[in-house]
Amino acid sequence: MSRRTDYFNDPSAPKANSIVPAVTAFVVNDAGAVLMERRSDNGRWGMPGGVQEIGENIAGTVVREVREETGITVEVIGLVGIFTDPGHVIAFADGEVRQEFSLCFRARPVGGKIEVSSESLEVRWVPRSEVDYLDMSPTTRRRLEEGFRESPVPRIS
Repeated sequence: MSRRTDYFNDPSAPKANSIVPAVTAFVVNDAGAVLMERRSDNGRWGMPGGVQEIGENIAGTVVREVREETGITVEVIGLVGIFTDPGHVIAFADGEVRQEFSLCFRARPVGGKIEVSSESLEVRWVPRSEVDYLDMSPTTRRRLEEGFRESPVPRIS
């Protein structure tokens, strides 16, 4: 299943050969549950997101990626944080090894219905009380913690 491998402060990690602007979306519904997907590229849980494409602004990237991966339409309402830890690299099956550069945005659902895509094995609203029990990367967990903190000042790391 794995088409990507995440490394976290691992001395045996391959050396990064790219940096690509990417987004994740911290989307919480009126019941306080967060939108999560079990990713098809590594089987772990994460927030919807992806890379910015030429010709779109970064908020448009968030809206597009969330809709493509989950079926939910969102409105971007803020920034959770900017995450650029050089100790987090992602090795892809095609030989790309990407250093983390991810902007995590706060968004609210405005429409749509949950749908599984080719990028997700499962999509659901996860109550905050269940988040700690999901298998996810340390960087996803950190973004979720920052999102739930609801600080008016974005985290920059």
